[in-house]
Amino acid sequence: MRIPAIRGVIDRRILVNYRVTPDVLASRLPAPFRPKLHRGYGMAGICLIRLCSVRPRFLPRWLGVRSENAAHRAAVEWDESGQVREGVYVRRRDTSSRLNAFAGGRLFPGIHSHAAFTVRETETHFEAMLWSDDGVT
Repeated sequence: MRIPAIRGVIDRRILVNYRVTPDVLASRLPAPFRPKLHRGYGMAGICLIRLCSVRPRFLPRWLGVRSENAAHRAAVEWDESGQVREGVYVRRRDTSSRLNAFAGGRLFPGIHSHAAFTVRETETHFEAMLWSDDGVT
């Protein structure tokens, strides 16, 4: 099945990073990943993204959908072909869109869990809360 080209707007992207004790982070990573360390700590974070006007390329913008999304990430490294590689492991994705939750892992890569988001923002303040349907986040 061929997936149509998708258009949309990244209306907001906030990346919140925090340091994590290496053994705690390592316990959350699947093989072959291990925490990439910076000054003795692992780095994890959450990427909060609001997408707007998301639709197949051939549809007008006003028919697009909007969603709040969160990707829970960690900086990792692993061995491959005798070299140390580094990247980001996304442990979980949450979305307010039931379509994204259904299509993730089927029509596009990455399983998305459905969640309810409450977002309040002004020019000087940002607050986001989310509750996943499965109770994990």
